[in-house]
Amino acid sequence: MKLINLRLNEYLDILLSDAPAPGGGSVSALAGAQAAALMSMVASLTIGKEKYKQWDDSNQAAKDQAETLYKGFAEAIDKDTEAFNLVAAAFKMPKETGTEREARKKAIAAGTLEATKVPFGVMKMAAEGLDIVESMIGKFNVNAASDLGVAVLNLMSCMRGAWLNVKINLPGIKDQALASEYQTAGEEMIKAGEEQAKKLRQKIEETL
Repeated sequence: MKLINLRLNEYLDILLSDAPAPGGGSVSALAGAQAAALMSMVASLTIGKEKYKQWDDSNQAAKDQAETLYKGFAEAIDKDTEAFNLVAAAFKMPKETGTEREARKKAIAAGTLEATKVPFGVMKMAAEGLDIVESMIGKFNVNAASDLGVAVLNLMSCMRGAWLNVKINLPGIKDQALASEYQTAGEEMIKAGEEQAKKLRQKIEETL
């Protein structure tokens, strides 16, 4: 059963338990999905309103982009847990012989890389989400300003949470050059995201 198909209380009950997954990675992706859904909602509440009619096309584009992003985040909720399970399964592999140890080592490396790629992809989607919100500034129904503001907050929770999940896996990546690339790119994305989110929050709050 995929997490995305669970009832909300069922998902939260698993999260509440001592099960190691779903964990922070899936929660971060969920925050992104919530943000994308809010963005789509705000666009929907703007389209067709006489006051904002001149921006219908722009809001429709934002709505379409947000819905695509929503699907990506929703898939990542399960992908993150699946990646964790790959690593957990790899560590349980037998290691009695040289062949077994080598197979186990490769499986751990492959699982760790996947567990890094998934949250890094979530970070990139969060950055895309901030760009979509920026395209909506000055063109959205101000009665839904608080909803768009919450979307921004969720996007940054998503990005920073995903970054923590990238960082915890970086020591397990044996390719130091690749690990360094993830580290540098992640730090740059966080810095840019924080600056962009701050500006977006300020502009949104000015409409309240």
